Amino acid sequence: MELSHLEKMKKHNVEYELVLKAMRLCTWHIDVAARTITYDNDFRERNDCFMPEPGTSLDVLVESMADADKKRIQKSLEEICEGDKDQYHEISQIKSSQGGNYYWTESYATVTTRDTEGKPLVIVGTSMCIDERKEMESALVVARNKAEESDRLKSAFIANMSHEIRTPLNAIIGFTSVLPDLEGDEERKELIGLIQENNQKLLRIIDDVMNISKIESGNDSLTMSTFELNDFIRAVMDSHMPNLREEVTLSTMFNRSALNVTTDMDRLREILNHLLSNAVKFTMKGSIIIGYDAPHEGRVRLWVQDTGKGISPEHLERVFERFFKVDEYVPGAGLGLSICRTMAYSIGGDVGVESTLGEGSKFWVDLPIK
Repeated sequence: MELSHLEKMKKHNVEYELVLKAMRLCTWHIDVAARTITYDNDFRERNDCFMPEPGTSLDVLVESMADADKKRIQKSLEEICEGDKDQYHEISQIKSSQGGNYYWTESYATVTTRDTEGKPLVIVGTSMCIDERKEMESALVVARNKAEESDRLKSAFIANMSHEIRTPLNAIIGFTSVLPDLEGDEERKELIGLIQENNQKLLRIIDDVMNISKIESGNDSLTMSTFELNDFIRAVMDSHMPNLREEVTLSTMFNRSALNVTTDMDRLREILNHLLSNAVKFTMKGSIIIGYDAPHEGRVRLWVQDTGKGISPEHLERVFERFFKVDEYVPGAGLGLSICRTMAYSIGGDVGVESTLGEGSKFWVDLPIK
């Protein structure tokens, strides 16, 4: 009978140990009267887990916790030790035995032995490392936030595009309906000019949306070519000359008499067109200069500097967000600078701005040229 009982105990211990290994748990018990903790078994796979000497004070355990958890853990331990609660369950960060780093741990405990008055004498518990689970939770939170942000941006996109497309479209429809009733050539010519202007606005909005869509979907591949930068910039600049106000001059400032670069010509042209278009739009008098700095380590910085209204410091980064407009009364969908950044990234570059409110702005694009 005794041998049979012994075999059962051995089998029970083997099964118990197997469960602990499978769950990657450590077990411990608390001597309530002494307020000490002793770790009995440890099957956690980390080799830097907190592992105090037998009979270590609970205060030492609490001190090893992250600052944000200390007060909560101390309160929970005191409640189960005093018999206010029968169960203990806490998730916290605890300092590793190698110092410095913290890892996530989840612990369960219960009272196993009580005195004649029902007060706890011994508490047993288990702990496991849950870093992987926490990483998965964080990844899920990030994914959820991205999905929510995507829905928000989609709604904002639809709302903004609806407004931006409707504005020139209403003008086109309205002016077109009036056109047949006009008899004077001057009035007809003026109205046709307004229709054409709004046609161009509508086309620019659609082009901007198509450009972003193609780049982000990966359907618009790069077409690299080598060309002379000075002539290229002059050609881009000439296309904006007709839109200048009389009080504004447009000129160039080149660091080299000639400079060959290798990049996607169409995307660079699109970037410079947007930067120049903005400069022309917001500069009422003074000058606009387009140029570039001396090439350095295979890169060159092109820039467009104006004496326009400038941008306040809190808006310097936001101007590159989609649909953000510093001045809501100025026509435009607020997509141009966002497209500049997207296109610059696609060819290995970056964009930025330096500006002083009331004095002007300097937008730049930094690009690899080989």
